[in-house]
Amino acid sequence: MQTKRTFILGAAATLAAPTVLRAQNAPDRNASSFVTQSWQDHFQSLGNGAILADITSRALHYWAADGTYRLFPSSVPMTEDLTRRGYSHITRKRVGPSWTPTPNMRERDPTLPVTIEGGAPGNPLGTHAMYLDWPFYLIHGTHDTRKIGRQSSSGCIGLYNEHIAELFSVVEVGTQVRLL
Repeated sequence: MQTKRTFILGAAATLAAPTVLRAQNAPDRNASSFVTQSWQDHFQSLGNGAILADITSRALHYWAADGTYRLFPSSVPMTEDLTRRGYSHITRKRVGPSWTPTPNMRERDPTLPVTIEGGAPGNPLGTHAMYLDWPFYLIHGTHDTRKIGRQSSSGCIGLYNEHIAELFSVVEVGTQVRLL
């Protein structure tokens, strides 16, 4: 003889079964953010290190010269027209970078300040920045943690401040970068 509790649990399991089966067969749309990449798929050699910024999965992959691997969630450009893809490299690094809006940013929003000094509240570059050899493109921190994992930048790759500080400490000027 079934109790009321056994009956309810059995009915709930029966109703949930189709949902569980669909979930098992559905592609995991977020899995790519956490899949380890192979540097050999993107670079000829590691050299002094390599960075892969995967725009689609919103993840930044870093390999040190010795092959040590790190993965960081990132923010990516808001739209495809703000996205630049291809190979670049780190040209300089700054702690406490100042921010100057690009001409396109000022055109979209003329109320933007001319510049925000490093360390100032509201500085969108966070605590550290690494500049690419493409004008106006950076890998930088952010104080607005809501942006990470989203399409929220005007072209840059953003990381949590603690992650950019960690990456900044091990990346050398000249490190190869690919935005994919």
